[in-house]
Amino acid sequence: MFEEKFKRLRQLFILGISAVVIGVVVGALDAGFGRILLFLTGVREHFFFPLILFLPAAGVIIAKAYSMFGGKCVKGMGLIFSVGHGEEDVIPLRLIPLTVIGTWLTHLFGGSAGREGVAVQIGATFSHWVGRKMNMVSDSKIFLVTGMAAGFSGLFQTPIAACFFALEVLIAGSLQYTALFPAIIAAFVANTVSRGLGLEKFHYDLQTQIQVNPLFIVKMILLGIIFGLVGAMFAHGLKLVKDRLNIIFGSPVRKIAIVGTILAVLFILSGMGRYSGLGTNLISASFHGDKIYQWDWILKFVLTIITLAAGYQGGEVTPLFAIGSSLGAALAILIGLPIEFAAALGYTAVFGSATNTLLAPVFIGAEVFGYSYVPYFFMVCCVAYVFNDNKSIYAAQKNLQDMI
Repeated sequence: MFEEKFKRLRQLFILGISAVVIGVVVGALDAGFGRILLFLTGVREHFFFPLILFLPAAGVIIAKAYSMFGGKCVKGMGLIFSVGHGEEDVIPLRLIPLTVIGTWLTHLFGGSAGREGVAVQIGATFSHWVGRKMNMVSDSKIFLVTGMAAGFSGLFQTPIAACFFALEVLIAGSLQYTALFPAIIAAFVANTVSRGLGLEKFHYDLQTQIQVNPLFIVKMILLGIIFGLVGAMFAHGLKLVKDRLNIIFGSPVRKIAIVGTILAVLFILSGMGRYSGLGTNLISASFHGDKIYQWDWILKFVLTIITLAAGYQGGEVTPLFAIGSSLGAALAILIGLPIEFAAALGYTAVFGSATNTLLAPVFIGAEVFGYSYVPYFFMVCCVAYVFNDNKSIYAAQKNLQDMI
């Protein structure tokens, strides 16, 4: 009995120390990646027109790089999930430079994409490598989840949400509690390091006065249904367009060159880059009283799907935040709710629906907008989760119901 307890304590100690190291390294990598990405975003906004003309060429470089050096890395987040499910054993370290440089090129030349995919891949790749070097193969999933939490937290600086995202995203409906201890440590350390290195965090202090009555509850349920359906549509649309483009073009290089050319024209015609990049301009407009058009969320929705389906690198989460907040702002006017409040609900619930997660979006809302609004985030995210039909932007995500 004593030997078993000692072994358990020794394992926890090793996991804790490893989590600190993972948090420090991943937080630093996230900060470097994120700060350069913000710099390149500023360059693109200043020189949009000449840069957008090179979007197809940038796509060809990305596709060629993955073709020549990628190997299994071409699966991107799919490889992370395959390792998490025990279907693959190794995540090559070259995944980190491939996804980082590919994302920088995507954003510099005007594609519509996110950044969380890169952060999660950075964290998972490095953490899994640490686990293998320590010969802790039996705890490979623990290290993987720890790295995912560190990557998400280091980039978005929402450590609690990052923990739950990593714990629940591999298998919808199940939490990987065995990784809870190191995931918490790595997430908070990565958050501290990236913040200390000057990476910006989006935060908005909601000051909305809420009066709960039957009509308000009906409005909340309606918003939850809409956000859930939009998130599900995004996930389904992304898979559909990816599959269709692969069938039509076959070659990844040909696909990204032709679709990239079409995208360049669309970005020029649709507001000269208004829908390029992360979508932080739409998020800011939703909360600071700037102009939001009723069609903003639709164009961001469509152009992000086409960008990612073509093979450009990045992620989906920040564009989902932009889609959700601009949709919420548009709906607020129609149903009679404060714009910034509805935008915050959309910010969280569309992300939750599209990733098929529940707890992560609730805590995203808490850490970004304030803990006093948790009951409202919880209500809307629950409804959105029910109505997302188990769709997910992560094609390799498994569902607990299907595994029973």
